[in-house]
Amino acid sequence: MSLDSLKSRIPDYAKDLKLNLGSVIGNSDLPAQQLWGTVLSTAIASRSAIVLRELEPEAKANLSPEAYTAAKAAAAVMAMNNVFYRTRHLLSDHEYGNLRAGLRMNVIGNPGVDKVDFEFWSFAVSAINGCGMCLDSHEQVLRKAGVEREVIQEAFKIAAVVQAVAATLDAEAALAE
Repeated sequence: MSLDSLKSRIPDYAKDLKLNLGSVIGNSDLPAQQLWGTVLSTAIASRSAIVLRELEPEAKANLSPEAYTAAKAAAAVMAMNNVFYRTRHLLSDHEYGNLRAGLRMNVIGNPGVDKVDFEFWSFAVSAINGCGMCLDSHEQVLRKAGVEREVIQEAFKIAAVVQAVAATLDAEAALAE
């Protein structure tokens, strides 16, 4: 199970995805922890068993146990937060924004890895889950930490490609049934 194995599963009509997957993961300038934490968290967020099974072993091999756990935690907490905050934002009644969330999300304050990496992963997951409020919040934290826009864009490039590969391979699997 690996990036090459996943690329080999992509059909010819989606050749651009194969090339992009090789580019955003295989040729990334991101530090290994940022890269592979982003790959793992977005693979989880894609909800594709195929993509997760192919990318998880390589991510695990490239991450410390703490980073591996933190990347999974980013995907988990953002799955909750993205629904909650996206819904709050989309409701016409803005008074919901004044109510206490009342949801536990302690891992954001103490993720067990560098806060910038955790924010990066949370940002990438938020891109897949489409929560503008969370995207803005995580992007602001990253920018305040000195992360350049070009680096931040790498997170949502990875998210976009992983999600597209997931959608394509899951559709192919469904059509093959």
